[in-house]
Amino acid sequence: MCLGIPGEVLSIEEDAQGMLKARVRFGGVVREVNLDLVPEARVGDYVVVHVGFALSVIDAEEAQSVFQLLRELEEAAL
Repeated sequence: MCLGIPGEVLSIEEDAQGMLKARVRFGGVVREVNLDLVPEARVGDYVVVHVGFALSVIDAEEAQSVFQLLRELEEAAL
């Protein structure tokens, strides 16, 4: 099973090899993510990320639903 986590795209740039890279915020953590699989992603979009690669663009409502589910899972584990 793999788990993709939604994050908000903060900035996008192309690196020296022509790969699309983004700074993506996951709650309070910001990570660099490869956007080559979703070149349509824009700053402010939410992307689902697995092992450093954005796999899809989702809307803010869907991202918030995932965040709520993750909070519920965390609370159930306590």
